[in-house]
Amino acid sequence: MIDMAPNLVLVVTIAVMFTVGVYLVLERSLSRVLIGIILLGNGANLLFLVAGGRAGRPPIVGLEPEGQMSDPLPQAMVLTAIVITLGMTAFLLAMAYRSWQLNRHDEVQDDVEDRRIARLAAIDLRAVQDADTEESGQSLDEEAEEARDETDDRREGGPS
Repeated sequence: MIDMAPNLVLVVTIAVMFTVGVYLVLERSLSRVLIGIILLGNGANLLFLVAGGRAGRPPIVGLEPEGQMSDPLPQAMVLTAIVITLGMTAFLLAMAYRSWQLNRHDEVQDDVEDRRIARLAAIDLRAVQDADTEESGQSLDEEAEEARDETDDRREGGPS
């Protein structure tokens, strides 16, 4: 019987990396968001490797018995995750550098529209009134049945 229990230290490390990574991604500072993305990426890499099972022999068919070979899919997923994390890191570094050049800080600020929507949400009002659907009282399905499409003419023998 093969022991498939994961190492408890790795599981705790993954949980801590995801927890701290999510916390940092929710911050306003781009440098903290960058560190959070890196931690989330590394946590995902460890999760893939732990979920892939125990290490084994190289996965070359014919040289090793199938029960002793390692699964190559988690290794390919980790390689892909490394490339994605590297791309996100480069993008966030460029954003943080540009923000530092323009504002001398790297904090993301609310714009006027964000503040207006937050204010309306606090008093529980809609930001936009939809006059098309609110006045007619029809559901979206009923309106879709009545809507005329330009392509309907061609199917019904109309002008082409």
